[in-house]
Amino acid sequence: MMEWTDRHDRYFLRLISKHAVLYTEMVTTGAILHGDHPKYLRFDPSEHPVAVQLGGSNPVELAECAKICEEFGYDEINLNVGCPSDRVQMGKIGACLMAEPGLVAECVSAMNNVVSIPVTVKHRIGIDDFDSYDFLTKFVETVHQGGCDTFIVHARKAILSGLSPKQNREIPPLHYDVVYRLKQDYPHLEVILNGGVTSLEQAESHKKHVDGVMIGREAYHNPFMLSDVDSRFYADERETLSRKQIVEALIPYIESELNSGTRLQHISRHILGLFHAQPRGKLWRRYLSENAYKTEAGIEVIEAATRQVLGD
Repeated sequence: MMEWTDRHDRYFLRLISKHAVLYTEMVTTGAILHGDHPKYLRFDPSEHPVAVQLGGSNPVELAECAKICEEFGYDEINLNVGCPSDRVQMGKIGACLMAEPGLVAECVSAMNNVVSIPVTVKHRIGIDDFDSYDFLTKFVETVHQGGCDTFIVHARKAILSGLSPKQNREIPPLHYDVVYRLKQDYPHLEVILNGGVTSLEQAESHKKHVDGVMIGREAYHNPFMLSDVDSRFYADERETLSRKQIVEALIPYIESELNSGTRLQHISRHILGLFHAQPRGKLWRRYLSENAYKTEAGIEVIEAATRQVLGD
């Protein structure tokens, strides 16, 4: 599983892995119900399987949003109970909801009542001083009663005051053993581990103890690490695309997006890491960073960056 942001990087990632489940950036219920929800929910059919992550705590609103998302064609609804930022806490969204497992269960139940696709929950192992294993299991048991069978567990607790979201991804220590124990104690549930995974070798090791692994930041900075996902985890031996072939496959998509008014920088920023740790790879990153933001930037910028790293 890959935790990702917008449709441009999901399209890009799908060229690298055909099977891994891709997740959207969190979309709040307010954005869907009161904003331009096609803008937030639109995705390319090639992105399947794709899950939408919702942020909210009102069961009625979440149910309405879940129904809209299912109609858009999403394969899964995921409720965010892991984000620790002050902004989402003010909206009663994210990790603060771990303190109210009954409400989370009610939200899950409300969504399950109106959709036929899976409703899952992503959360931390605890929050602030509520970080005991007993606290975690009571949360999971209660939410399971609401109809959730899949729990994506970030193996860190969240500090809800005093740490930024970035610090919350780095400072609280990882406790993979807690996630392993959760799967061992609840074998009937699907438990997916998240947090600090930086290689497929690590993912394979974790898979011995849990049902799945979610990769986030590392896949963004070094996306080609996912090129072996299909063969290693899904027994799909189809030949993977080379970096050059990935760029070539992206060209028609980028041209279409440019023609519809998308700025090149909104796409190029997601592919900066394609040549990570490769000879001349820094030239690719530098050229895109220095030129893709320009108002007139077009497909020629991608072509020139490719020549920088691969030559003619």
